[in-house]
This record gives sequence, structure tokens and C-alpha cells, in this order.
Amino acid sequence: MKLTVTVITRDESAHIAAALQSVSWADEIIVVDSHSSDDTVAIARKYATRVEVRDWPGYSAQKNYAAEIASNDWILSLDADERVTSELASEIRQTLQGQPAARGYRIPRVTWYLGRWIRSTDWYPDYQLRLYDRRAGRWNGRRVHESVDLQGAPAFLRHELQHYAYRDIAHHLATIDRYTTLAAEQWLAEGRRTNGFEIFIHPRLAFLRNYLLRGGIRDGAAGLLVSKLNAYYVFLKFAKLWELQQRAEINPQSNLRDPQSPFAESAIANPHSPSDK
Repeated sequence: MKLTVTVITRDESAHIAAALQSVSWADEIIVVDSHSSDDTVAIARKYATRVEVRDWPGYSAQKNYAAEIASNDWILSLDADERVTSELASEIRQTLQGQPAARGYRIPRVTWYLGRWIRSTDWYPDYQLRLYDRRAGRWNGRRVHESVDLQGAPAFLRHELQHYAYRDIAHHLATIDRYTTLAAEQWLAEGRRTNGFEIFIHPRLAFLRNYLLRGGIRDGAAGLLVSKLNAYYVFLKFAKLWELQQRAEINPQSNLRDPQSPFAESAIANPHSPSDK
């Protein structure tokens, strides 16, 4: 089976070359850019088979468009801040030899943070359904943390996809702020509601799950920081949902921000979304 790698971008000049170099073995590489103001497009044209620039319609719509214009049915969707290791590349090529056993595959993702690979907390193994047959899967329409809806059960690959999600803590905090706004809007649109008890209890449970149950304690100070920031993510998501509820009660006709808001509202990379269970 031939493979097309798809990447959607905007202002990713710091990442795009390394991302595309890591998939240079693929049969086709397609980059769909949303009017970058830096050198992303020029750099992408050095490595990609095809580069298109188009308006931003939303995460899922852009990723689905990239898959639709591919020459091959099997798609590997890659973010600009991700890298395919040589081991993962070999596993993907071997999986696509002959008839694949499944219509899609989840890939474990590991994140580089504060000078080390984090293999604990909710961040790991962070399985992502990225390798799929476009005839059996499409990206759903969620505002944030979009994923592929697949016909049938996916299988799992063993080797890791590397993720360079955050430059530093400041970048991490800014991303948390953007994504929790989108996540709260998604919840409200789905009819979810919250209260003071949930705002109080869920972040504490998230910290205990991350730090103790999922081994953040093993990663020292970095594991503690990730666990605390994951709990902070959960707190902000519930707090912002509560705020939206109050606003809707005061003015029932008020509208949420445009769900197809451009990249200024959130980064192209798909960061982690701690479970709220």
C-alpha cells in the first residue's frame, strides 16, 4: 500500500523541515498551509510533493481536505511539531506491506519537555490514531482535540511518535489557556454543565491520577510540573465552562466565538487533553 503523509501548518518555520525530513521515505507528502506569515511554505516546498495555501476552515476540515487531495488512500497525518523515528517508519512500511490487518492504527506518542522524554502521567503513551485508510475514516468536527472517526476497531503500533509540543513553561501555559477556552465552548455546545463541586474536585483527582497512578512521581520535578499543569488544565476547563453558563443565563441569545476561529486562537499542534474522569 502506498502512503501519503499530510501536514497542516501555519507559521511553523521552526518545525516544518525536521517534520518533513522524518517522513522523506513516504510515497507522497502534502502540506496544506493557512497563509503563514513566516517561511513555512518556502521550506515545505523543499521537501513536500505538493504544497497548497488556503483559508482556515477549522482543524478537521483542513485535515480532511489534505486527505482528500492525496493520491493514495492510506494517510499518515502528522503535526509540524512531531517526528517519525526510523523505528516507527520501518513499522509503518511493514504494516502497509500487503493487506493491513486494520483500517486504522493508533501510534504511541512521547513528548519532549523540560529536557527529557516524559513517559508518565496522562501524556504517555498518548495513543493517536494517525495512520488510517481515508475510505474508512474522517476527522470529526470538534473545536479542539479533533480525532479520526474510524469504521471498525483500530489496531496499535508499537514504536513512538516524537512530540515537541512546548518550548518552555510559558508556551505551555499559553497553550493551556487557548485550548481550555475551546474545550469549554465544545462542552457547552454539547450540553454539558458544571458546578462548584466539580470545579473543586476534578483538578485534585487529575493531579492524583497523573502524579501517583500514572507515575509522574518517577519523573522527578518534571513529572511534578506536568502533573500540576495537567490539573490546572482541568481546573481552567471547568471554570471556563461555568463562566460560559453564567453568560448564557444572563443573555441566552449570546453566541460563542466562531468555532472556526483562525490559528491565532490556538496552536496547530495538538497538545494533551487530560481526562476528566
